[in-house]
Amino acid sequence: MARIQGCDPVLDHWITPGSFFPHNIQDSMIDISNRKIIDVRDKKVTVIGLGLSGVAAAKLANHMGACVFGSDPSSEFQVSDNALDLLHHHIASETGLHSEKIYDADLWIISPGVPKDADIVIKAREKGIPIVGEIEFASWYTDSPIIAVTGSNGKTTTVHILSEMCQSEDIQSLMGGNMGIPFSERVLEEIKNPNSKLVYILEISSFQMEFVHHFCPKIALYTNISPDHLDRHGTMDEYVNMKLKMVKNMGKNEFIVFNTDDPQLQLAVKGHEAQFVPFSIMRPEMTYSLDSNHLNTLSGKQLIAVNDISLPGKHNLSNMLGAATASHLMGISDDHISHVMRTFTGVEHRLENVATVKGVEYINDSKATNLDSVMVAIESLNKPVVLILGGRNKGADFRLLLPHIKSSHVRDIISYGEAGEHILAAIGDAVRSVQVTDLNSAVRMAQSLAAPGDIVLLSPGCASFDRFSNFEKRGEFFKSLVMEMTNT
Repeated sequence: MARIQGCDPVLDHWITPGSFFPHNIQDSMIDISNRKIIDVRDKKVTVIGLGLSGVAAAKLANHMGACVFGSDPSSEFQVSDNALDLLHHHIASETGLHSEKIYDADLWIISPGVPKDADIVIKAREKGIPIVGEIEFASWYTDSPIIAVTGSNGKTTTVHILSEMCQSEDIQSLMGGNMGIPFSERVLEEIKNPNSKLVYILEISSFQMEFVHHFCPKIALYTNISPDHLDRHGTMDEYVNMKLKMVKNMGKNEFIVFNTDDPQLQLAVKGHEAQFVPFSIMRPEMTYSLDSNHLNTLSGKQLIAVNDISLPGKHNLSNMLGAATASHLMGISDDHISHVMRTFTGVEHRLENVATVKGVEYINDSKATNLDSVMVAIESLNKPVVLILGGRNKGADFRLLLPHIKSSHVRDIISYGEAGEHILAAIGDAVRSVQVTDLNSAVRMAQSLAAPGDIVLLSPGCASFDRFSNFEKRGEFFKSLVMEMTNT
């Protein structure tokens, strides 16, 4: 059994299995009403959740002088490993439970996986503990411009495009947020190595906006809005409201870039003080507009031929236009914007070509965790498709896929996981369909059904959490199965 030095300068304490914390006397809560005067030094900060964002937030709070305590009810290896990592930074934590210690705090930083109606959150609020999310917390410690990207689909692709576009002599972009690199990690790097040219490109999920107070991007970019995460938010209105919290602090010097082709989004963003800058693949007089063969600037100058854009598909064209519009507001030249459009080839786990095995093309679209993403995927393919759907349903009605399946090249559907039976019932006899237990079985079944010239598409339309910790792990597993085929 080891010992650690806690925040108390006199006492140190034994570590009990799964629990690493010193005792401290309760001080007054932190006043977070004014961002300019927030000070966590010598304050007790509890971090709820020890995933990537929780660990990064704990390290940032620790660097800012707080006495940090982390807590995660999971005992999985990665969580325990993260707790040990924090211990090496002299940060106390517990795993496998939430003890009463979590309420001995002046501030909570909560991971996006914890909903606002969780019992521990309700109890913390009753005790008057201020609660913020990791994105909010990190934003207190940087004044660098932020471009925040959200929407139901296209966020990750748009963030990656923006990151490549927003590079010039005066601007150096850094990606962060929901795409896998915590904002807190990036901000801590900036504190240690200041960079006046820095611009953050953040992917923001609805979960990350549940506990925001001062977060205010320079540019907020909305790709689209469609039903998603209804298992968490309950209603579509609540989901939209969470998305709109991203712009609640924006004023007349900030910009809301939004997809005006999405009528629900166009209606949702009305009434804010920030400047509105729409983009569209259908309407003229935008910053960049589309004719039959070219993208053109507002002045009428040809920017790029549509056939020269590297990413295929109407949805990717919309992503390109959103990123280009935001980049233009940041002063990026049209020449550099068109260069990125020519050279950007996509992101991992989004319609990613894995391999062709015995004439069958295998495509990894693991990032498709909602039905809109599945619709986009199947409508972009022009060969017979064996579609793999499944995982943990997020409240979607898979009957909504039926008209898109019937009008696409989908010939077979294989459902798997917790949602497998629900999907099979929803699809009915629209196409040949079969249910299997897991993704491994689904890939083997797809291999047996596919013929040379076909496409096997993993586009699950569900969360990964019935079997995998995230969609990346699911996609990597799918790719490993495909690569095994190439070796046999």
